[in-house]
Amino acid sequence: MSTLADSPFLQAARGEQGERTPVWFMRQAGRSLPEYLAVREGVGMLESCMDPELVVEITLQPVRRYGVDAAIFFSDIVLPLKAVGVDLDIKPGVGPVIADPVRTLADVEAIPDLTADHVPFITEAVRGLVGELGSTPLIGFAGAPFTVASYLVEGGPSKDHARTKAMMFGAPDVWDALMRKIAGIAAEYLRVQVEAGASAVQLFDSWAGALTPRDYAASVQPHSARVLAAAGELGVPRIHFGVGTGNLLGLMGEAGADVVGVDWRTPLDAAIGQVGGRAVQGNLDPTLVFAPTEVMLERAGEVLEAGRAAPGHIFNLGHGVIPATDPDQLKRLTEFVQSWRPTSEPSSSSPEPSPPSSPGPSASA
Repeated sequence: MSTLADSPFLQAARGEQGERTPVWFMRQAGRSLPEYLAVREGVGMLESCMDPELVVEITLQPVRRYGVDAAIFFSDIVLPLKAVGVDLDIKPGVGPVIADPVRTLADVEAIPDLTADHVPFITEAVRGLVGELGSTPLIGFAGAPFTVASYLVEGGPSKDHARTKAMMFGAPDVWDALMRKIAGIAAEYLRVQVEAGASAVQLFDSWAGALTPRDYAASVQPHSARVLAAAGELGVPRIHFGVGTGNLLGLMGEAGADVVGVDWRTPLDAAIGQVGGRAVQGNLDPTLVFAPTEVMLERAGEVLEAGRAAPGHIFNLGHGVIPATDPDQLKRLTEFVQSWRPTSEPSSSSPEPSPPSSPGPSASA
């Protein structure tokens, strides 16, 4: 009988070579599924994230449809802010919008710390999911401090993160206080999910690719490291993923990740050489699901072959599922990955892990 500890996903996340490569997809629960659109009709995003029955249903939908090896908890990275009283909304077609952006130290101090009492619906939803999922692991998640800070400072999504960087460079005391505040909220949010039954966690840093290695190491990595260190104390594998972070992969691993997520811009074999002997996750270009099936599967096979050089490999897209994706294509992709087996031993000529391209010593928690 299959048990949770024996799941291919958790084996790979622990850096173990299992019988096959596990697969799940970022944003697998969401707008690409007609059943998701049906249950979300007339229900706002934040409202749906705070309804335990709806969260359970939405999280389970891709597990039922695709048979993926892990479920990702359905929520949003700004939900903890909403839970502690920050005035925000998620506007369709725009994203999170903050009514009163953070500008001063007083603004930071006005944000309460998160406790489990702020998010009882999260505990209820996770417990319900664990009961339904059985031997399929549930991944909890939180937004990384830099990405959440950018929303708070900019007041919404930003292409250049100019106000965010202005605070980071010009008001380091405010920046440090804000990042510490968000790191504490994220760490507690992950703790709530793990204590309710989540088997692993993922820290999403969607906007970290806007940073140089120097600025990431000095002003961001220490705060992500605090979140990941707190999650590490809970005894679950930790995945750290960012978009456009090919030059930050080593530093992101050093922040405390067990698994480094790799977006589609960086070849997986190159990434493996940068992450210091850690497991990797990724990294098929999400647009390949729109290519002919044979092309998609050929490229997926290349990713799977490259992943053999890592201590553990979790197959995923190099970013989230695109809303217009045909669910049948993801089903074909899932079945291909789960049935794929190597035809030879891994090459012994894979490069030794190289140090990250940091201009100086990396910061630590």
